[in-house]
Amino acid sequence: METMQQLHAGQVVHLDRTASPQFVDPVLFRVIRVDPSDYDDWWWLTGYQLDGRGEAVEKRSVFVQLAGIRPAAQPAR
Repeated sequence: METMQQLHAGQVVHLDRTASPQFVDPVLFRVIRVDPSDYDDWWWLTGYQLDGRGEAVEKRSVFVQLAGIRPAAQPAR
């Protein structure tokens, strides 16, 4: 993602180790809120981790690097 303007509520993104070391296993994540942090290029995202069908399985707040966030296609339902 080049700018946070591209990241918005409802968007599905792909999070892996390039976004944060916590994502050893990549996840799909539906964003519901974006908040800046005190650290350059790091952001708090609140949203839902999705399963392969696009169903929410867990609400989470995650700390991620802007450069590691990639848009993802909506999973087929």
